[in-house]
Amino acid sequence: MALKRTNVYADDEDLALIKEAAARLGVSEAELIREGIHRIALAQRVWDEPIVTDDETFDLGGPITRDDVREVMAGARGPGEPHERGHAA
Repeated sequence: MALKRTNVYADDEDLALIKEAAARLGVSEAELIREGIHRIALAQRVWDEPIVTDDETFDLGGPITRDDVREVMAGARGPGEPHERGHAA
């Protein structure tokens, strides 16, 4: 991948956080900034084609309830695995 140089203005607090993270991770500050730019670019991308056409649908078998999710999650845990209560569902 060819890299191009550009200038970016950033808050001092953000730059300090980047500096700390780079030192902790053992990578350059520039690498973290490039990764951030790449993630934002991908997150803001607009696709030319829809993932699902108007003719395609997904049948999930009806409404999924909170109890349905809990039942599946309870079955996914192995014996002796702790049950963690979260805020979701």
